[in-house]
Amino acid sequence: MQPASGPLTGIRVVELAGLGPVPYAGMLLAELGADVVRVDRPGGGTLLVDPEQEALHRSRPSVAVDLKTPAGRDVVLRLAGAADVLVEGLRPGVTERLGVGPDDACTRNPRLVYARMTGWGQDGPLAARAGHDINYLGLTGALHAIGTADKPVPPLNTAADFGGGSLFLVVGVLAALVERATSGRGQVVDAAMVDGASSLVTMVYGLLGAGLWQDRRAVNLLDGGAPFYDTYACADGRHVAVGALEPQFHAQLLAGLGIDADEHGRQHDVARWPEQRARIAGVFTARTRDEWTAVFEGTDACVTPVLGLTEAPTHPHLAARGTFVDRDGQPEPAPAPRFSRTPGAVRGAPRAPGQDTRTTLAAWGFTEDEVTGLLERGAVVQTD
Repeated sequence: MQPASGPLTGIRVVELAGLGPVPYAGMLLAELGADVVRVDRPGGGTLLVDPEQEALHRSRPSVAVDLKTPAGRDVVLRLAGAADVLVEGLRPGVTERLGVGPDDACTRNPRLVYARMTGWGQDGPLAARAGHDINYLGLTGALHAIGTADKPVPPLNTAADFGGGSLFLVVGVLAALVERATSGRGQVVDAAMVDGASSLVTMVYGLLGAGLWQDRRAVNLLDGGAPFYDTYACADGRHVAVGALEPQFHAQLLAGLGIDADEHGRQHDVARWPEQRARIAGVFTARTRDEWTAVFEGTDACVTPVLGLTEAPTHPHLAARGTFVDRDGQPEPAPAPRFSRTPGAVRGAPRAPGQDTRTTLAAWGFTEDEVTGLLERGAVVQTD
């Protein structure tokens, strides 16, 4: 691993390995400078790709610990005793049964921030149920509001898993660390994806309460209902994104398309939206996506190309900002946000479960004899 670089340098984090949102949170903390150790099960868990290709496992080492053994449990408690933060994403009650729950860990280290991520939360009627992003998002009202008039469309797993889960967990961790600076005490952070995803649509609930939003899809200002805030197909089958909300931007949109503003009608005349959409759509089909990109280059019409995943990293703006980094010839998003004095950084390639057991335990205070004994008993595992 490369040396720590970022505003969290000096903060130590134990991450009990999981899927999706937990490793993303661990990656974010590591690339902001925290000393994160990922605790995997021997052999690893269920991965969608080979460990060396799992982008969310980059920037931090992995130790493999058998938590079902007393010695393995003690390893995690010892790590937690030397840490500032512990992050876990198991079902409610699992870490307690394993002997590494909040009471176990915080008794040893009262300053520990014990951060827990689940889909449904630590309590409530659904707390013990399985689920995924689409399920959590569906319960919040957000999924109902996203998609076409015909059906809801899941926004990948960005909204509940990573937005409502990982990012709210990281916010909770950082807030608890700030509070600890005053109180000297850690606390438990309960980050539930249903809570975070609900928070993300606060503005929409506010509009709904004010009578400015209809509780159905594709009829509102920001859900594809407005013809000036939508995507349009071009002559080559690719698309442009149009976000001309403000009147002055809408005027530039119509000018670029060669549409007479008087004939088109008032921007917020909802009754004319179907007619206006058909007119705009018809014009966009006359040229390719890149030709329209050139037409609107340098304007404030808020028209941009919809880029594919393989196109985005080479866009001149993202390339100039270094928004993506190259890892073994493959582009991956760079750390965000940015800091003027203490920039974060990608600190290394993804590590396989247990690849760093010896070196990491030594760095966290275990003696060579202790590590050897743990390996011999099978409490921890070192992989090649």
